[in-house]
Amino acid sequence: MNISFLSNWYDPDNNYTLPFIAASTVIAINRDFISDEINSYNDLLDPKYKNEIVLIDDQRIIIGMALLANGYDMNSTNKAELEVAKNWLLKLKDNLKAYDSDSPKNFLISKEASIAVLWNAEGALASMENTNIENVFPKEGVALSIDNFAIPKGVENIDEVYEFIDYILRPDVMARIIESYPYKTVNVASEELLSDKYINNNAANISDDIFKDGLFVKNIGNNITMYDKIWAEIK
Repeated sequence: MNISFLSNWYDPDNNYTLPFIAASTVIAINRDFISDEINSYNDLLDPKYKNEIVLIDDQRIIIGMALLANGYDMNSTNKAELEVAKNWLLKLKDNLKAYDSDSPKNFLISKEASIAVLWNAEGALASMENTNIENVFPKEGVALSIDNFAIPKGVENIDEVYEFIDYILRPDVMARIIESYPYKTVNVASEELLSDKYINNNAANISDDIFKDGLFVKNIGNNITMYDKIWAEIK
């Protein structure tokens, strides 16, 4: 196990969770249509991208993106900062083709859209399908996610549960999973089993620097109602 994916803020002593895969957001760009340099969320506001952008249908990620674009913490609960983020997203609205969390890469592959903000595996699969699709990590930072195994208290058949987790985390099994769903592997032993197609794809094999500088979505308690209100207003 890669130690950098252990002892995170949600389980500092690794008492309750075991990492499975890691992910980050990326901006995917179809270079068949877009030649401009895009390295910032603010680049997406350019009116020339009208009706060209797909976003993940996730309020914390997208409002977080708007906060980052304006120099704020993506978990901010400051009302003034959230108002700035809302207005930023309203400016972006004319450029949006769709919100889609199921498979936003399909908009790029089908050429219905030319830019997407999506999870890294979707970006990686899009660029594997069309080598003219480029994935970039915006300078303001990206949202991070680590999927974990956790066992509910009182679960039956605990021995079988441990056996299943042990099986999934076997290097050969994890390599097959990661090749099909190219998120970031957290299993060091699986790395030498992965293909060059995965290793050389920057959206799949995300660099450690991206994770070092990225941010996790954190629990903001009852302040989530402010995000709910913004989401309703912008959509």
